[in-house]
Amino acid sequence: MSLLHSLIKITRVVHARIPYGYKVLQIPWATMTSTADQIVGVLDSTFIAQDTGVHIQEAKCKSFISFYRNLNAQGDRSMFLRLMAERYGINHDYVMQLSRNLPAAQDRSEAMLLKTEERLRSALMPRYQQLFGQIGKVDGGVKFLVDMRVDVLNSMSTCTNEVDMAYYQALNLSLKELLVLWFSVGLLNLQRVTWESPCDMVQKITDYEAVHPVRSWTDVKRRVGPYRRCYVFTHNSMPREPVVVLHTALTDNISSSIHSIIQSPGFRGSTSSTPEESGPEALEAPTEHEVEDPAKISTAVFYSITSTQKGLQSVDLGNYLIKRVVKELQVEYPQINKFSSMSPIPGFRVWLIGEINKAIHISDIGEVIEDNLLTSSELEQLQPHGKSRNPLETFKHFIQSHQWLNNPDLCDIVKTPLMRLCAQYLYVEKRRGYALNPVATFHLKNGAVMWRLNWLADASMRGLTQSCGMMVNYRYFLDTTDENSQQYLDNHTIAASKQIIDLASGVTPQE
Repeated sequence: MSLLHSLIKITRVVHARIPYGYKVLQIPWATMTSTADQIVGVLDSTFIAQDTGVHIQEAKCKSFISFYRNLNAQGDRSMFLRLMAERYGINHDYVMQLSRNLPAAQDRSEAMLLKTEERLRSALMPRYQQLFGQIGKVDGGVKFLVDMRVDVLNSMSTCTNEVDMAYYQALNLSLKELLVLWFSVGLLNLQRVTWESPCDMVQKITDYEAVHPVRSWTDVKRRVGPYRRCYVFTHNSMPREPVVVLHTALTDNISSSIHSIIQSPGFRGSTSSTPEESGPEALEAPTEHEVEDPAKISTAVFYSITSTQKGLQSVDLGNYLIKRVVKELQVEYPQINKFSSMSPIPGFRVWLIGEINKAIHISDIGEVIEDNLLTSSELEQLQPHGKSRNPLETFKHFIQSHQWLNNPDLCDIVKTPLMRLCAQYLYVEKRRGYALNPVATFHLKNGAVMWRLNWLADASMRGLTQSCGMMVNYRYFLDTTDENSQQYLDNHTIAASKQIIDLASGVTPQE
């Protein structure tokens, strides 16, 4: 009954906002009982009602939004989306009729052919796409469509019916086309977030942080303080709502450990201080009122980029944000000549355990393994440290339990194979021609070079679980980013450093 009361209330609001002289928009679905009947009713009222004025359109869109938001269950929303896609998508009969008219139109004249093509182009636009365009003009409408696309993507992820999937895909494509247009870089606002920024903005970048979760307000203050930059893209239709967030550290060299940039706890029980002592370091933790010394700044390290809206999936925003931030930093500190990421490697450990399981299975059934994961020397070194007769089982156990981190001897034993296998995962493993790792594909599409693999760069539980503690730098050489990007997109060629190529080839780089 609560949903029914809400719908009746919506009806009253719609009636109240129609100016005198306009035809009242009737909403019969407000008196229906079943959710399915209500959905059909609101769809019919929305699409059948004639648009006699701007006020009618706005009222229709607002009632549509209100009804949809009151559908709490994902199943109800999936039903709504499926019915809308089927009933108010493309008129297939009309499209077929126009298609059959094309040859005759071509015979008559070029002008007739162009007119027929225009009618066909119009007929191929789903009716719901026209509604989406109207909703985008309503206050809060763009955000509603971004959220609706999340429901479409969720429906696609659980759909098992081929026809239903086709309808969801058509909806997704229509929404994506509109959002790509509305969220083009020229319509986005670049904003730097500092400790003095509005509290709700600081809170949101804290809540949205997905790469390196924020631990405390002190941590937040450090990430937006001296020698740090936090930039966001916002959109005028979604004020005070960051759509993508980029965290950057200003350092004197390319960092090889995330622990030198943020305060991140290591794996409990670790006795090694290696993560905080290895490689080029970022600056010491700045004090609250410390003034940045330009002489200490020559490098910008992008250590976290987060897209905050799932509904903007596949809408390219991060690439443009990095480019805009590079320009901002070059104006602020012209001496900066090195730009690099400090990137996680999500998926490596899962992939590696899968590869180990395959190798163990092949070994168990007595077949010959063509490409050994570990060399004979590495297998011999592992043998004394495990209870199993198969060193691969021992290797798998160490990776799953992280026990190697607490044992300096084991740490030395697993370093070489893990570095080699991780480089192969990043550089060799592909999906549809592109790098299997999604973070790698993001930076490579942007034109970065896969530059350096870093051992024990993230010894937090999150880092160990994702990638056995390794991270990778993707370096942006500004004069070759366009060429690198084109080579990757056209030919799937990965621009990589000698260290990465050597590791992936089984050659141990010189320290």
